[in-house]
Amino acid sequence: MFNFEKLETGQEAIAFADTVYQLTRTFPAEERFGLTNPMRRAAVSISSNLAEGCSRSAKSDYARFVEIATGSVFEVVSQATIGRNQGFLNQTEYEQLYAAAEKQSRMLSGLRKSLEVR
Repeated sequence: MFNFEKLETGQEAIAFADTVYQLTRTFPAEERFGLTNPMRRAAVSISSNLAEGCSRSAKSDYARFVEIATGSVFEVVSQATIGRNQGFLNQTEYEQLYAAAEKQSRMLSGLRKSLEVR
């Protein structure tokens, strides 16, 4: 196993991306490039940045990639809100995604704090 695969935060990031993929399957075809793909790319970016950050030898570099991953979580929340407002996500789906995003954000925050130089 690669070291990033052992991280609970990384495993959760992959589960989060799976959730985004599942929920965006029902988006209209005309939203493929408008909202579906950007949401999916942002969700995939979370685990990708964690993986790349794990490869860095300096904790400050790793922390920067965790920060970028956190930004991607925020992107998904913004895009999900638009999706809900446009009727592509119902309230239950939105709340499911929002709760998963909150959990992911907390985990990333904890990881980032653990990387701070003391």
